[in-house]
Amino acid sequence: MRRSRVSRFGGRALIVVFTALFSVAAMPDSREVALESLGPTKEHRHATAGILQLMQRYHYKRVPVGDKLSEQIFDRFLEALDPQRSFLMASDIREFDDARHGLDDALRSARLDPVFEIFKRFRVRVDERARYAQALLKRDFDFTIDENYVFNREDAQWALTPEVMDELWRKRVKNDVLNLRLAEQSEEKLIKTLEDRYERMTRRVSQLTANEVFQFFVNAYTLSVEPHTSYFSPRSSENFKIRMSLSLEGIGAALQTENEYTVVQRVIAGGPAAMSEQVSAEDRIVGVGDGEDGEIVDVVSWPLADVVALIRGPKGSTVRLKILPGKAPAGSQPKLITLVRDKIKLEEQAAKSSVVETATGGRTQRFGVIDLPTFYLDTAGLAQGLPDYRSTTRDVRRLLEELTSGDRGVDGIIVDLRGNSGGSLLEAIELTGIFIETGPVVQIRDSSGRVKVDKDTNPLVAYSGPLAVLVDRGSASASEIFAAAIQDYGRGVVLGEPTFGKGTVQSVVPLDKEGKLGQLKVTIAQFFRVNGEGTQHRGVVPDVLFPTALDSDAQGERGLDNALPWAEVAAANYKEWSDTNTDYTDVQARHESRYRDNKSFSLLIEELDAQRVARAQRHVSLLESFRKKENLERAADREEREELFRKAFGASTSNTDEDQENFPDIILHEAANVLGDIIESSRVSSR
Repeated sequence: MRRSRVSRFGGRALIVVFTALFSVAAMPDSREVALESLGPTKEHRHATAGILQLMQRYHYKRVPVGDKLSEQIFDRFLEALDPQRSFLMASDIREFDDARHGLDDALRSARLDPVFEIFKRFRVRVDERARYAQALLKRDFDFTIDENYVFNREDAQWALTPEVMDELWRKRVKNDVLNLRLAEQSEEKLIKTLEDRYERMTRRVSQLTANEVFQFFVNAYTLSVEPHTSYFSPRSSENFKIRMSLSLEGIGAALQTENEYTVVQRVIAGGPAAMSEQVSAEDRIVGVGDGEDGEIVDVVSWPLADVVALIRGPKGSTVRLKILPGKAPAGSQPKLITLVRDKIKLEEQAAKSSVVETATGGRTQRFGVIDLPTFYLDTAGLAQGLPDYRSTTRDVRRLLEELTSGDRGVDGIIVDLRGNSGGSLLEAIELTGIFIETGPVVQIRDSSGRVKVDKDTNPLVAYSGPLAVLVDRGSASASEIFAAAIQDYGRGVVLGEPTFGKGTVQSVVPLDKEGKLGQLKVTIAQFFRVNGEGTQHRGVVPDVLFPTALDSDAQGERGLDNALPWAEVAAANYKEWSDTNTDYTDVQARHESRYRDNKSFSLLIEELDAQRVARAQRHVSLLESFRKKENLERAADREEREELFRKAFGASTSNTDEDQENFPDIILHEAANVLGDIIESSRVSSR
């Protein structure tokens, strides 16, 4: 399979957690909602009372409903509506200042009129800006003026005057025009594209119903408490299920709306997007074309439902996507990719094995790799008592037998959990059990403080040889439970990056029997390792850290507002695999020495540094000559890195698909080198 640039420079796409309010928003109706009709209903009042009761009685984190929380709700509600501070004015914020310290009272009394007044003002401002932007398109822009457009205004002040807001939008529209000019769109076509885009922007907001406004507000409350708790309105609950299933039947990517963009929230293993290795989490879809030669339709500011409908199609048909890579610098040109629509191939989500060879201490060593994209379990088959039901543990046990049997049995096993965001808790426990004899695997503390210990009770061990677990910042939840247990028991070495840090448990609770009030996904418990430490926030810190971990402090749970902090409980009663405490200091030193001398690792670090710089960028030039030069330099830089990468592995300079298939996974190969070092050290010390 052809590898993408991103995969060659460091493996898999990262998994992004739901954090933005719009990611859980319902798809708006296709009809405009009359402004005067927007207001709280009796269902909203009943739902508010139920939500407040659930949050106060059963949420793992009890936060008093007072002025301090009210301030956070107010700010987060405004952030949900206008994250770039491009519509509401400073005067609007001052006018609604009473709500800043009054939303706690609104929650307790379930009287939400101030919330709807804020939204209605926002809707008016969006319409004003859309009309102004369309009027600007009739003017001529001078692209020889050296000025910048600040596109990231998350921390900026609210515009003090209409003149200040007009200037912000003049630059925004000028940048939109310049982007399409650089993409070589004709003047007539780009004007039509942008007129439609600004019309959709105001239409999308005008179609939001009272239920959606209520949902934004409640999620402003829940996310002010903790990032994994969220409310789904009745229609949103159904649309959420439909949207997730539709995404699986189209390209295999879960999508969400952020600002005006349709953003890839995660890529599903086994789907067309994942199989192509051309789509990653955080990529923005800006255009969609049906078939090999269908017109690419601009989808910026489109409702998510409409984008999904455009992407979907019959199995086996072609769809083309114009994508702005999530890690690309501002001002970069989108790339065009072609995918064949298909359903998720369950086999691609299952555990797979391969063999990696290394030369350590003058001898060749062979390591079996078990690639595990998710912790899966056929619960229906299990419940029916089917003898051949699929599960992670069953498949891994079979792969271990294949890798270790015969004269060509491997010297060690690497369980690759990079990008594995979790799955079945039962399977994380069962899988741990085939590498240890018996004992506790994870501790779970509920909101009342009670701690339950889940154990492996099967004494059979499927594999007792050298073991490594490879993780990254996308390894979460069940992956962290497995990696932590292997580390605590001293059963194997954990390699890579600090993991995501998702150590909480959620439950979805309906607010009424009829389904008229929606449902609440609420955090009810927290995971703890058998040594008593939490996986929440901190994640699992590898025994041997790889250089890609340089910016991990801001990743995963550590980068989320109001995330539960790290905590600990008493250690469980468990017996370590070995009485010898392994010191990995020398192994870490040898790893660092090796990657400093490795050209491929140097290129990987350069790529990560470039992505870090791109994420920090907040403005872009509106000087056309500079942007053209910048785009050419970026393209040349990418080609140079590709060329250096090919040379580092002795590939030809032809850049053919055959060459790209042979590019090794440098992180995986280094994991094999590290496990080889550990085996060699053990061999030397035992002499």
